[in-house]
Parts: sequence; structure tokens; C-alpha cells
Amino acid sequence: MECQRNLSEFFLLGLSSKQNIQVFCFMFFTFCYLAILCGNLLILISIRGSSLFNQPMYYFLSHLSSMDICYTSCVTPKLIGDLLVQRKIISYESCMLQVFAMHFFGLIEVLILTAMAFDRYVAICRPLHYMVIMSRTRCHILILASWVGGAAHSFSQVFMLICLPFCGPSEIDHYYCDIFPLLKLACTDTYITGVLMVVNSGIIALVTFVLLFGSYVVILFTLRNHSAEGRRKALSTCGSHITVVILFFGPSIFAYLRPPTTFPEDKIFALFYTIIAPMFNPLIYTLRNTEMKKAMKKVWCQ
Repeated sequence: MECQRNLSEFFLLGLSSKQNIQVFCFMFFTFCYLAILCGNLLILISIRGSSLFNQPMYYFLSHLSSMDICYTSCVTPKLIGDLLVQRKIISYESCMLQVFAMHFFGLIEVLILTAMAFDRYVAICRPLHYMVIMSRTRCHILILASWVGGAAHSFSQVFMLICLPFCGPSEIDHYYCDIFPLLKLACTDTYITGVLMVVNSGIIALVTFVLLFGSYVVILFTLRNHSAEGRRKALSTCGSHITVVILFFGPSIFAYLRPPTTFPEDKIFALFYTIIAPMFNPLIYTLRNTEMKKAMKKVWCQ
């Protein structure tokens, strides 16, 4: 397939063209990004500097925090910088790189959340075999599989985009390069490409969400046979996971599991999985987690 394009850059319309709203968004998203960096680095260093790193659940959580930082860094610094300028320009190469990075780190995060759900399922439903099933070698394999899956997904997305002809207009009605707004700018029929994009993104998100939801239903059903203290501890951990899954998957499924078109609400929903969810993840995983609190006190007090 011959890849053709006549555009060397795109213009992002951003969240709003009103000056007062842009000033508020600049201060708000700067605070959010600093909170994301500080919160996830706090979790990452606390786990790596304590014995919690030897436990599979916290091993996965440390990788999730790393992916949160990488994922939101694909978008948020550019968003903050664009709020200070009148013309929000992104080159064609940077736009394709942003699409690749977003889908790469995004799917890795999805697969790590799946691995964490599998870890909780084994810990609660098959506790006697937990250390055998969730060995460190198997944890490494699950993380490696997440990276391979993320690479396969993102390469296929970007390949379909770079083979589309872009001849104008060049305005993207979003605050970052996303697949559906880009399809809207292509000067060719993108119906087949759009369907493939939906299958590659939306169906993956939906199937993963159903599997996660089903695993937690099985876990909650199994907890009926546990003691009151065991139920309390398990519910506390699973409750954190379920909250993160809903925050991330709800807006993602709305954004990608639908006909390939754009809506004004897309920008608001995108904020949830690009900025809001990564910002709240550290709070969700630490506020009700006694082990994390103890590890943080031990590491930072020393």
C-alpha cells in the first residue's frame, strides 16, 4: 500500500478557545500532572524500597504506577503547554508518535490490571496454590506479555493511520491526536479502517472489562466462605481494584466501542482515562491499604 499525505502538521483545537477557561485549565492540569507524578513515584519508590516488592500484587502495582506516569506523560505536558499559546500545532510525526505511545502504554496498563485481577482471584479462590501459581517467573512473563500485547496493538493502529492520505483540513477537534478525529480528516473512505480500529480498541476494552468483572463476581461469591476479617481485608483490596477498573474502562469503552465518529463529549471522557484515573490511582491504592501505609512510613521515615 502506498502511503501518501500532503500535510506536515496538524492544529489542535484544544478544550476551549476562551481565555479565562484556558487559564483555569492550565493551573488545574498543572496541579493534576504534579499530583500524578508525585503520587505514582511515591508508590513506586515505597514498593521498590520495601519487602512488598516480593509480593505479586505489589509487584504489579509498581509496574502500574510506572505505566500511569508514562501514559499521562504522552498527553498532559503537551496539553499544558498548548494552553499558553494561541496556535496549538503538532507535527505529523509527533502526532503519529503520540497515537502509538497512547495505545502502547494504555494497553499495557489494561493488561496489568488484568494480571492484578488474576492475582486476586488466585489469592482468594486458590490460596493453597498461590505461591506456586504466582511465582516470580510467572509474574515476569505476565509483564512481558503485557508489553508485547501493547506493542502489537499500537503498531497495528499506527500502521492503519500512516497509510491514510491527509490532504486537509488540518484541524483536530481534540486536545491530543486520537484515532477517530484523525479518521475524520482523511481524504478517503475510512469506513473499513474505522471498523478495524473499533475491533482493535473497543472490542479489546469490552472483552477485558467483562473478564475483569466476571473475575470479581467469582471472588465476591467465594468470600462467603471466609471469616469476617478475611472478607474485610479482601473486600478492601478488591474494592480498590474495581474502582480503578471502572474509572479507566468506563470512558474508554464509550470512546472506542462505537461507530467511528466524533462527539463534543469525547474530550471530557478522554480526560478521565488520560488524567483523572492516573491521578486518583495512588489515592485509591493507599488510603485503605494498611500494608502500603506501613511500607511508606518505613521507607520515607528512614
